[in-house]
Amino acid sequence: MDDGGPSTHAAEARSQDRTPSVPDAARRAGAGDEEAVPVLRVADADAALSWYRRLGFVKQWEHRFEPGLPAFVEIARGPVRLFLSEHVGDACPGTLVYLRVRDVDTVADEFGVPVTTAPWAREVELRDPDGNRLRVGTPAE
Repeated sequence: MDDGGPSTHAAEARSQDRTPSVPDAARRAGAGDEEAVPVLRVADADAALSWYRRLGFVKQWEHRFEPGLPAFVEIARGPVRLFLSEHVGDACPGTLVYLRVRDVDTVADEFGVPVTTAPWAREVELRDPDGNRLRVGTPAE
């Protein structure tokens, strides 16, 4: 049982000073590919994952430096990837990520929000449980 003593706090502080490296399997899967993967700060990766599942994301892998320390999780929806990090300092809550999808109406129905029309796309804006904003759109034809 963790008593929250000095060794636990020191280990957590050390883990928050570095971002986990990508696990070998994930590195091999994307070998040669280039992409940008947004990092979103979350307080509880499991709760965030439950919310992101509603958008069609699935968990790819999870990393913790030690049991009980903050999680760093990759989620994916087809080729779209996001990192969810419980590590303080990895990202600021309230970040905006734009997701292009084939059918924004399906997303709008799932979340019970109206679709707005802009010259470039039909869109909805959502907020995850940690206040991160996701603008989801289907490009105008």
